Amino acid sequence: MNTQQLVQDLITRTEQAVEQIAGLSAHTGITFKVADVIDAVERNLPSGYPEPTAQGSRTRRDVIQSMAEDILSGAMYEDHT
Repeated sequence: MNTQQLVQDLITRTEQAVEQIAGLSAHTGITFKVADVIDAVERNLPSGYPEPTAQGSRTRRDVIQSMAEDILSGAMYEDHT
């Protein structure tokens, strides 16, 4: 899997986790934190899933956190052209 495919896969996994956790939160009234999304994504990654290498000292959890925050804020979907 090349870097672009890996990024897209992680975005998809993070979007799915946000949707699932936000849905549960809406139905139960229990609030959630971004850390809950990160944990959900990490739990569902296959063994051996790559850690980021081009991000310097950023861990995979850092990358997922950034993605989750961008998804929740809508920044992920803003048109930057």
